[in-house]
Amino acid sequence: MFQKLAEVEARFVDLENMLADPAMMGDRKHYTEIAKERAAILDIVETYRLYKAIMTEIEESEELLGDEDNDIRDLAREELIGLRQRNEELVGRLKSLLLPKDPRDEKNVILEIRQGTGGDEAALFAGDLFRMYSRYAEAKNWKVEILSIHETELGGIKELVAVVSGKMVYSHLKYESGVHRVQRVPETETQGRIHTSAVTVAILPEAEDVDVEVREDDLKIDTYRASGAGGQHVNTTDSAIRITHLPTNLVITCQDERSQHKNKAKAMKILRSKLFELQVEEQQREERDSRRAQIGSGDRSERIRTYNFPQNRLTDHRIGLTLYKLELIMEGNLDETFDALRTYFQAEAMKGGNN
Repeated sequence: MFQKLAEVEARFVDLENMLADPAMMGDRKHYTEIAKERAAILDIVETYRLYKAIMTEIEESEELLGDEDNDIRDLAREELIGLRQRNEELVGRLKSLLLPKDPRDEKNVILEIRQGTGGDEAALFAGDLFRMYSRYAEAKNWKVEILSIHETELGGIKELVAVVSGKMVYSHLKYESGVHRVQRVPETETQGRIHTSAVTVAILPEAEDVDVEVREDDLKIDTYRASGAGGQHVNTTDSAIRITHLPTNLVITCQDERSQHKNKAKAMKILRSKLFELQVEEQQREERDSRRAQIGSGDRSERIRTYNFPQNRLTDHRIGLTLYKLELIMEGNLDETFDALRTYFQAEAMKGGNN
């Protein structure tokens, strides 16, 4: 590990020298590439340099343990306790920083939320989950754009597809795919009984043109008249789009815009992301070992979390996390939950790398 760190630091020095070269300013593209590479390893280098500084302090304190003065020896022992603890923390951080980066972490995401078992109550909770994610996105200065939404008469969400865009969106939301279970007393429940409902969430990294090739010959595109709420135009224009990807039989529909062109653009954005996810899953099946397969499966049939409103409790079943602050969490305060998930799965990845 430390040989790798030394190599990264040497590369960092080379990059800084390149950026300081006045001739580099004439090639903006190359300059940007070098600056981006430097930024990508900056955290590793700064942590490694801090680790080396702490190691130097440890060596100096250990030398003082042989001093003739009792007070100096006692002071050295006391300092060593804190220095060694800090050293352990830095080694753990360095191991984490050296883990292979998920190339999708910087991508925007396609967020899909669907009503599961539980009827109207499940649809209402689907709406609650979307508001929770939207508030979290707002706090992160992310943008949320709804691509498609089917609402129920009671104001719940039967199905919703949205794009969440901003800085490192996928890295924060990627562990949210799965079944979210809710336990609470519905507003329509007259006898105060607790109902259990479920909502499915899918997080797909948004695909760009360079990520996946979609051939026109592989598409079957149908137009039809939109249905449901939306004004007089709904039943008078063939603005709705249905795209079928023939090789995979994926079907994407979009009818939310008045413009057929805009509906097609939205449907293609969703299709590209679904195909990209299929492509990545296939690569992972071929490449990863059994431990990595378990970590990254993202099985949507698996219940990942329970939201118990009577107990004000959130439980993430994958990592054994229980928090009694559900009201705050539903307001979009998700950092504690997401940090715990990231820490757990990074630790699992490090175990896998040591085997």
